[in-house]
Amino acid sequence: MTRMLRAMLPRVNRAFDTVSALALLLAIFVAANLERMPDGAGGFFSARIGVKNVVALLLFAAIWNAAFAAAGLHQPPIRQRLSRQAARIVLACSIGTLPLLAFPWLSYDAGFRLEMVAVFWAAAIVVEIIGRTLMTLAARYAAERATGTVRVMVVGSGPRTLKLFERIQAEPLAHLRVLGFVDSPGTHPVAFAIRERMLGTLDDLESLLAGNAVDQVLITLPVKSCYDAIQDAISTCERVGVEVHYLSDVFSASMAKSSLTGQDDLEATRLSFVTDDYRVIVKRVFDVTAALCGLLVLSPVLLVCAWLVRRSGPGPILFTQQRYGYNRRRFEMYKFRTMVADAEQLQASLESQNEASGPVFKIRRDPRITPIGRILRKTSLDELPQLFNVLKGDMSIVGPRPLPVRDVSRFHEARLMRRFSVRPGITCLWQITGRSDTDFDRWVQLDLDYIDNWSLALDARILVKTVPAVLAGTGAA
Repeated sequence: MTRMLRAMLPRVNRAFDTVSALALLLAIFVAANLERMPDGAGGFFSARIGVKNVVALLLFAAIWNAAFAAAGLHQPPIRQRLSRQAARIVLACSIGTLPLLAFPWLSYDAGFRLEMVAVFWAAAIVVEIIGRTLMTLAARYAAERATGTVRVMVVGSGPRTLKLFERIQAEPLAHLRVLGFVDSPGTHPVAFAIRERMLGTLDDLESLLAGNAVDQVLITLPVKSCYDAIQDAISTCERVGVEVHYLSDVFSASMAKSSLTGQDDLEATRLSFVTDDYRVIVKRVFDVTAALCGLLVLSPVLLVCAWLVRRSGPGPILFTQQRYGYNRRRFEMYKFRTMVADAEQLQASLESQNEASGPVFKIRRDPRITPIGRILRKTSLDELPQLFNVLKGDMSIVGPRPLPVRDVSRFHEARLMRRFSVRPGITCLWQITGRSDTDFDRWVQLDLDYIDNWSLALDARILVKTVPAVLAGTGAA
């Protein structure tokens, strides 16, 4: 489950507890007093809404929430067993219902009676169990949609590692997929299940992370004897931009028993090297909204561009190419075709004319570009189909530009892999600083500066500056 979901669920749980309890209490009160409302509910309630009753309801809501918090029910229940959660709900409802026992004495006309307290208690348990079960299923579904399969590389090979691996294999925790294990030879025996999936030593960690799509590195080395190795592994992950988790049970105890917590699927401490809080959710909401609005408003422009590309010569309207995205995941990026149909096959013969520094390929007057394609590139209209990539979740509106497989295969520095620690975008700092006139080193530095200093305000500034840059055709190929 993602960090944003973990942050949101306690708030959702608190809101659900309060709203459901008050709504249920109101429904029971109304149902029990229907015959006493000849003039309608308005007159009946207006005579009973006073400072005393409002204070009593607020006090009840506060105690109700405190009871659920004390029972640990305001934490994400993703991995909690239903029977255990149901027992906590019964306990919390029992404690939270106690203030209602005073309500009959606060009711001057017997509008609230003791039997209503019993009905509320039983109904609240049912509502809470059903509601929390549905929220748990929804949260699990959201976590799956948000993360998919989490590709994990494990640093360690000792007994703790084997125990964790067997647990992952038995439960599939958080949809973890263990790519393999990394550890240097030591004195401890290595189980066959781990030995057959060893990828290399700790010295190989950097190259392994650079060459594979890895979502997380999970460190299982013992802290006492491997402190320096753990620090080196964390530093390597920081250079490459891969999230690190290390097991929280760093101390052994003979009597204590480990268990899954409501906070996460593993008792692990998380180290993230990029911003990962509620603002990422805001960014994603903006992406989807902007992409939908953009496709709707620009649909006539998209149709004209498609017609022009079709008339420009043989070949498909859309050009699709495999690009590297978040955590080195490959995806199909869409653009309007601006080159001849066999452009990718011709690239090998043009490598000697490459004018770009570094691993990227760029020719200012590329002979493969069609006349219509040159106009589309100059105006950046060829990028509009990437709004579909934004809707799919492969890209963002703002973010480092996704690079082709050919360019990434020529990366020789681990620091370059940090570009993949965020979702790629349609526009970024490079887009507004003269795209083709920016050398590769400056390009990379702009991307890393964006990642390190990302904020919603920075995205807004980039978007504002993108408009004049596109209209002026500054630095376009």
